[in-house]
Amino acid sequence: MKKNNLYYAVIFTSTQTKDVEGYTEMAIQMEHLAKKQKGFLGMESARNDIGITVSYWESLEAIKNWKQQTDHLVAQQKGRTNWYHWYKVRICKVEREYEFFN
Repeated sequence: MKKNNLYYAVIFTSTQTKDVEGYTEMAIQMEHLAKKQKGFLGMESARNDIGITVSYWESLEAIKNWKQQTDHLVAQQKGRTNWYHWYKVRICKVEREYEFFN
């Protein structure tokens, strides 16, 4: 992540349907593709009852470009029709960060 500079986080929370065939493969493909996008800074993800993926971006323009990327549009459509019962996207400006490491 960028230290001491503002950047953005896209928080994607979701619940899945029972039919998740092909989901894992698509998620891996999207992660690899996102890493190649201009302005991409990193990603963190966890899934239990709900899934949470947070991706980090240099700018709102980079987020907009990712949302409109052709292969990502296909994945979004498959998510809505096949894999997700519900999802929510939040876009946030990260003004400060700190961490603990033991």
